[in-house]
Amino acid sequence: MSRPQLRRWRLVSSPPSGVPGLALLALLALLALRLAAGTDCPCPEPELCRPIRHHPDFEVFVFDVGQKTWKSYDWSQITTVATFGKYDSELMCYAHSKGARVVLKGDVSLKDIIDPAFRASWIAQKLNLAKTQYMDGINIDIEQEVNCLSPEYDALTALVKETTDSFHREIEGSQVTFDVAWSPKNIDRRCYNYTGIADACDFLFVMSYDEQSQIWSECIAAANAPYNQTLTGYNDYIKMSINPKKLVMGVPWYGYDYTCLNLSEDHVCTIAKVPFRGAPCSDAAGHQVPYKTIMKQINSSISGNLWDKDQQAPYYNYKDPGGHFHQVWYDNPQSISLKATYIQNYHLRGIGMWNANCLDYSGDAVAKQQTEEMWEVLKPKLLQR
Repeated sequence: MSRPQLRRWRLVSSPPSGVPGLALLALLALLALRLAAGTDCPCPEPELCRPIRHHPDFEVFVFDVGQKTWKSYDWSQITTVATFGKYDSELMCYAHSKGARVVLKGDVSLKDIIDPAFRASWIAQKLNLAKTQYMDGINIDIEQEVNCLSPEYDALTALVKETTDSFHREIEGSQVTFDVAWSPKNIDRRCYNYTGIADACDFLFVMSYDEQSQIWSECIAAANAPYNQTLTGYNDYIKMSINPKKLVMGVPWYGYDYTCLNLSEDHVCTIAKVPFRGAPCSDAAGHQVPYKTIMKQINSSISGNLWDKDQQAPYYNYKDPGGHFHQVWYDNPQSISLKATYIQNYHLRGIGMWNANCLDYSGDAVAKQQTEEMWEVLKPKLLQR
């Protein structure tokens, strides 16, 4: 027993004279919280180091990649924050004060997890890190190729199950989630046991973006998350007998900027052939742009805001200083709300985004309204049509 713990024990054993009964009970409760949370709890109140146990009816799953923009997020909605940046104890304390979970990022080489001993060691390491940092679980983000007949196929499912079992056993109320592509049809050569993984963890975060990672048809710029294609992906998951309550819809708060080899009068942007995992073309011909940059650039575009009725997505064209034409595809409140209606109609578990840092939290009046509108569209009541 450490000296601070010994002092507390003596205080409990021999309370100071003159302390009223109720006050003593409150003092004992506070001491119990401090002991339960640990002496190194970084939060101003020790109970904020305790794991979140409540499971919300509607999930709003936020990815955060670092810095301090989280201070401006809409915490009235957030239920989980997946921290993909540097650990921030202040973020953990604040999220817990709002009843939101904070979870680790989990990534590992698939060739290593074939070995059960390696899996056990990896899980133990992540579990210890979660406990040390007072986290509420882990988001497993593995996007590597898997052959359907390879040993990695079963090893990945085993990793998810074993991770879930360990976290649930060791951290009360903890959450284990897994990120999947927009469709279960071997996107980017990822042949995973989707039904097995869904059964093994708390839910799947469906990354309904980067849907041009493999372009099999004409090499032209297109929407990051086209409406029909996105919803077809969810239909395919549900047809596999995956419970809709195991699916959270992930939407993009960023777009793609493509340099056009040719830009036709009817706004068709031909792009360079950049192959990816077997496909002749991909969105790697462009580069990702956060929503905050898009909202500033659109004002100086040569086209203004355009809308594609087939893909139900906005885009615009601009010319760079070198005289080259570009086309930018992105998502805005209008396109997101159309897709998010599916959440209500098919009773999905919730919604989330990659990533919350993409908005402008500077406080500028126009930017503030744009940012509020992007958060507002996540609310379930606005998803009903």
